[in-house]
Amino acid sequence: MPSLPDDRFPLPEDFGPGSVWADRTGHRTLVGRTQRGVEIPIGHGEGEASPGELLKLALIGCAGMSSDVNLARRLGEDFEARLWAHGTSDEAENRYLSIAEEVQLPLEGLTAQEIATVVKVFGRAVAAGCTVERSVVPGVEVTHRVLGVEPGEEQA
Repeated sequence: MPSLPDDRFPLPEDFGPGSVWADRTGHRTLVGRTQRGVEIPIGHGEGEASPGELLKLALIGCAGMSSDVNLARRLGEDFEARLWAHGTSDEAENRYLSIAEEVQLPLEGLTAQEIATVVKVFGRAVAAGCTVERSVVPGVEVTHRVLGVEPGEEQA
């Protein structure tokens, strides 16, 4: 059952599928909500995600979801993966200048050619299918790296 905001404020005209909202809960704290009932505490306190952390989570979440089907074809339906995003904002410019994404995949037992294919498939899938990255880039440099593969090694 879809969730709707309470009636403290009227729904905006553009409210529809994919709309999210955040309600202020205190000084520099909010609760973000989705229509599917997800609640995310936003802030800088314990148990809260900062807006920058949410941006990085959105990027790696999108990268993981965009590459999942193609990676499953090469690594097996139940493959394990962990995605990381690193980057701190530049205080002088008040923005992120770069965000580095890294993915850990089960590469043991793969040939150099198979690893190169996995790296290529991951990069292409994210480039083609990650709406979040396609929306953020070129405003911020986002890089990808499959951990355990040395730069240049993926071109085997």
